[in-house]
Amino acid sequence: MRGNPLVTLVIILLIGIVAGILYDRFAGPGWLSRQIAGSTRSVVTSVLIGIAGAFVGFHLAAVIGLRDVVVAYIVAAIGAAAVLFGWRMVK
Repeated sequence: MRGNPLVTLVIILLIGIVAGILYDRFAGPGWLSRQIAGSTRSVVTSVLIGIAGAFVGFHLAAVIGLRDVVVAYIVAAIGAAAVLFGWRMVK
């Protein structure tokens, strides 16, 4: 894969952040749980898990041998979603 490593890092971070925020907004804990436990902690956790999943997905695409950077970003988004889904199942 070719590309500027700094730009790639920023894009992967953004993919993870967006995935974490969307997860927390649509599939995270319910309204009552947020009122009791607080919402900031949940959002931060979801964002960090999303970032970890994006990194896993991106590097998995590199290991598989996908040469196109755009496809690797798509795999990063799928990885973020998969790790967030797995995190929800464990929780």
